[in-house]
Amino acid sequence: MLLADLADLVLPAPCAGCAVERVPMRYGMCGGCVTLLEALRPFRTAPTPPPPGLPRCVAVGAYQGPLRGALLAYKERGRHRLARPLGMLLAAAVAELAPRGRPVTLLTVPSTAVAMRERGGDHMARLAGQAVRRLRGAGWDASAVRPLRALPRPDSASLSAAERRIAAESSLRIRTALIGFRRRATPPGGTLVVVDDIVTTGATLAAVTRRLREADMQVTGAAVLAATRLRRASRGSFPAFLPGGTERAKGQGSGIRNEG
Repeated sequence: MLLADLADLVLPAPCAGCAVERVPMRYGMCGGCVTLLEALRPFRTAPTPPPPGLPRCVAVGAYQGPLRGALLAYKERGRHRLARPLGMLLAAAVAELAPRGRPVTLLTVPSTAVAMRERGGDHMARLAGQAVRRLRGAGWDASAVRPLRALPRPDSASLSAAERRIAAESSLRIRTALIGFRRRATPPGGTLVVVDDIVTTGATLAAVTRRLREADMQVTGAAVLAATRLRRASRGSFPAFLPGGTERAKGQGSGIRNEG
């Protein structure tokens, strides 16, 4: 941790959230952006229309502002130390789906081998690991597993919603090491939560959930960091958008603190 703090001083980089330079930062974000992220509250969300099989979904914020900047910096620009604050946010979303008194297992949405090479590893595994640490510190019996692997699939930008669903599901494979998974990782009464970084059409989350249910794993819900479509949310938790790209809704806070 000390080396990471020294790196901020010796090799300063723009804030991942707002790109401001030459200000004090912690984990690559300025105090202002950390404050905005702290104001986020988990909320129910779903694309319109939702794809078949989409589980109950909880997001932390809209894919905009500091949250979008931090996600892009983490995934595409090698700012891996952002895994800690982003993982803390993800833990808040998981907590909305998982009762504290039951074991909870985080099931990560897989990346292709090419994506992992380009991003310097499995970005969701890092986030899930940080979320597990946060949940355990808050009293949950939490763990994370990677039950699926992803094969290459076509660029979804040119596909229809139905074609995205087919491409997403056909690219997923159950890992052979999954044998006996339920006995090891899901004690009676346990909660299974699929975790991902962003939800747009919901096709990937729905495909992952269907594939897991084929393996007799009953998913409780999905927790994501950001939602790109916020046309619908559950009654009582619809996010009201505030200046600066933040949003508030009823729920648990992120617990991020700017320590610098």
